[in-house]
Amino acid sequence: MRKDHRPYFIKKAYLNFQKLYVKHFLRPHFETFGKNFVFMQPWHVKIFGSPIELGDCATVIATSDHKVRISVWSEHKGEGCIRIGDYSLICPGVRISSALEIVIGDSCMIASGAYITDCDWHDIYNRISLGKRLPVKIEDNVWIGDSAIVCKGVTIGANSIVGAGAVVINSVPPNVIVAGNPARVVKQLDPNATFTTRAHWFSDPAKLFEDIDAWDRALLRDNTLLGWLKAIVVPRDL
Repeated sequence: MRKDHRPYFIKKAYLNFQKLYVKHFLRPHFETFGKNFVFMQPWHVKIFGSPIELGDCATVIATSDHKVRISVWSEHKGEGCIRIGDYSLICPGVRISSALEIVIGDSCMIASGAYITDCDWHDIYNRISLGKRLPVKIEDNVWIGDSAIVCKGVTIGANSIVGAGAVVINSVPPNVIVAGNPARVVKQLDPNATFTTRAHWFSDPAKLFEDIDAWDRALLRDNTLLGWLKAIVVPRDL
């Protein structure tokens, strides 16, 4: 469909169902779970292990063919954890896997298909061992591009951008863009520039959600139940 043909009440019911699903099926798997979350198609989000922490105002988007997988698995008790800060954006197909420790700061954006891991998951010679493990730290306002890989032992400095498809095996300083395999600095950002972050977008969550709801009401006000059903059955006629 080229437009959303759903009546407003149908879309509102769908959004409320998603929230109920998150609270009932996903929230219990988290050590801590922030407020003002948005999950799209949360039944395609897979959570395994603990502890996993999620901050306030997180946006998590999943699809049937690009599930989001966040998992903790360790050979040793007390190891393995994932901490995701406030205002995070996690796109379809993202995988975050920890055997030691992964810490993601506030206002970070992780694009589709990105993979973050703190472990090799197999030793070079001992293939039944998890192999080498080193903590990963991603500082505030980092943007990790489509299909990028962030490997064990890496720190990515604040405001930096990891280009699409990059493989990050060494730490990245703040305020740079890295690209390639292995990832290297290709551009310096101006540290004195003003960054508009996701924290700004969520500065007043209640008003933000009210505005989005009002937009939906206006956009869908002329849609009817019959028109929506027709769009499903014969979309080429609309």
